[in-house]
This record gives sequence, structure tokens and C-alpha cells, in this order.
Amino acid sequence: MKFDPTKINPVNIIVKMPNWLGDLVMATPVLADLRQHWKDARLTAMCQSNVAPLLKCDPHIDEIFSYSRPSGWIHRRQHLEIVSPLENGKYDLGILLTNSFSSAWWFWRGKVKNRIGFRSGIRSFLLNSAQSFPQFKEKQHQVITYKTLLQPLGIPLSDTSPQLYVSSEEARAAETLLGKHGVALGRHIVVGINPGAAYGSAKCWPPERFKSITKRLIENPHLYVVYFGDQIGAPLVADICRDFPERVINLAGKTSLRELIALIQSCSIFLTNDSGPMHIAAALRTPLLALFGSTNDVKTGPYAFGQVIHKHVECSPCYKRVCPIDFRCMTRIGVDEVYSELQKLIAEN
Repeated sequence: MKFDPTKINPVNIIVKMPNWLGDLVMATPVLADLRQHWKDARLTAMCQSNVAPLLKCDPHIDEIFSYSRPSGWIHRRQHLEIVSPLENGKYDLGILLTNSFSSAWWFWRGKVKNRIGFRSGIRSFLLNSAQSFPQFKEKQHQVITYKTLLQPLGIPLSDTSPQLYVSSEEARAAETLLGKHGVALGRHIVVGINPGAAYGSAKCWPPERFKSITKRLIENPHLYVVYFGDQIGAPLVADICRDFPERVINLAGKTSLRELIALIQSCSIFLTNDSGPMHIAAALRTPLLALFGSTNDVKTGPYAFGQVIHKHVECSPCYKRVCPIDFRCMTRIGVDEVYSELQKLIAEN
């Protein structure tokens, strides 16, 4: 059953947020725009539990509905554990920023009244308003693509950028942690480096080049380098940081998501591959340099803030997890070029 978006005045809104860290960051403007449009409505962000902490402290939402991803359709009980709170929530508007059948089914089964999302596969019959993907979605930023889902509701495309929020307590805890490693914020330059990426090695600048850039950076006695990464990437970071002095700090696999956000906010500069932490840095307005190869910086680059190096070789973007040929998209990004750009950012900040 379709609904007339000009007549809807929701009291209780739920937004199914994306499942990947970077995508979730890019979707935060949707929450801000909904809050601006319906100031008195109750707004719930529905997120997988592994990324839900990202939205803690977000002033635009009233609640985070955190859930664990079901193991598969055979585990009916796990799906019903998601459906039941949806039904109890009595939501009168549901916006799906994910394109899966399961998320649409949850909203339908949970009796969310007005369900809007992109037309994808066979799920359209579960939606009240199935929207076509933008014609040029590969040539526009993902932030814009998410926002187009609000247009049928009378919410025009805005200039709202992704934004994350850190509490004063979290900021102090990050400062204390860095202080234990000898860092004095305000007196020392802190260069954060994220050498990994969840999607695969094709998105990653070679580890030996991160090692080379670190050697050059710490020639400045007032500069500290802080490496970040998840548990999977921890061995890679450990190898890069091996044999460096104490001014190279390895925090890979040692922080929670909220600690990571606060620490990235504490950095003077952030160097990263195309990754979730890249989008976190951009949303926090931490000056950053992002290295792109196999992916499309027009679509998923840092939005409205940050610099990108992308050589745009003939086979890029390929979106492969592992490069099947000579990795030219990343090897053509030289250490000298990256170091020069970092020095400019340091001088500007």
C-alpha cells in the first residue's frame, strides 16, 4: 500500500542504518535532515551492534536500536528477536538505507506503517514506496544517494555533511591515554595512520611505504605517530611498527570504537586508506590525507573535508578485494608525494 508523502506527519520514525562503518558515517546526514524537518518526532536509528556505538552522543536521535545480525534464515528465532521490538515500537515511518531483503522483511513483519527504500531485487513488494536508484549514482557521492530517499517525503537535498560527536569525558580519556605514551596534546604533532581496510588488500597502500613514511615523519622530534587498526589488522600494524622508537605508538586492536573516534579527533593529521576510519576522520573534521586505488573517490571519498591522492589508472576503480595484476593504482602513489602532502597539512594546522 503506497502512501502520500505530502500528507504524512510521523510521530515515531525508524531509520535502518547501513551495516559497514564507513557507510554508517556517510548516512548520518539523513538523521540530521530528518530531525530538522520533523523536530518533534521521535527518531530511532537501527544499527548492527558492532557499529551502533558510532552514533552514541548524536543529538539528532532519541534512541539507538542495536541488534545482532542473524546467522541466516534458518534461525527464525533470531529474526523474530528483531521483529518483536519493531512491532512494539509502533513506528509510523521507516526508512531503509540498506538494500537487503531481510531489512525490508523486518520492517514489514514488524508492522512499520510507511516503509520507504530503494528498489532492489524482489523486496519491492514489502515497501510502500520503492524508489529507483539515482541514474548517476556511480558518479555522485554516497552521501547524496542516501539523501535522495528523503526527497519523496518533501525533504530536499541539503548541504548537511557527515558528523560524529565525542563527549568531553571521552576526549579527556583519549588525552590521558596519549599522555601515557608521552604525547602532550597542543605541544606535539600527532599523526594518526590507518594502514588497513576491511574490504581487502586492494584498497591498501603497501605496508613498507607506511614504514618509510613513518621513518621520515619522526625525523621531527616534536612529532608522534599513532597507528590504528582492528584485531584482524593488528599483525600488519605490529610488523610496520617493529623497531621504531617510542614516538611510534601502536594502538591497533587495543581500542573500542568509541575510543578510536576520540583518538582520531585528537590527531593533528590523519593518513589513511579508503576505510571506515577515513570517514570517521572526515566527520570529525580531523585534517586527513586519503589514499585511493581500487575504489571510487567520487562516490566514497571523504565528504566535504579532506584531501585525496588517486592516480586514476586505466583499471581503476575495479572494486576487487585483491589486485589480480600489478597493483599499479597504489604503487604509483610514491612516498615522496605522500610525505610532501602531509608536510603541507602539518604546516596549515
